[in-house]
Amino acid sequence: MKLSAFIELTQEEKRATVLKEGVAIAKRELMNTMVFLFQLPGFYVETYCDKQSKAVVEYRLFHDVNKLTPYLEGIPLDELLRE
Repeated sequence: MKLSAFIELTQEEKRATVLKEGVAIAKRELMNTMVFLFQLPGFYVETYCDKQSKAVVEYRLFHDVNKLTPYLEGIPLDELLRE
């Protein structure tokens, strides 16, 4: 699926597509939100979920790997480099 096609989907279709075709890569926590990162062929999807209601409030799409930085910062490289 192309990014442009994903944008045109309804919220429910986006949810189904992310869960069926996406690969869960990482998550991060903001004040009142959990952000789950999924990879789909050709682009990434951030799924913003309200912590209290557990509802998806927003999908953000990108293909620029520089936007992965918030997720990469959470990987403890010191442990990996000791081996």
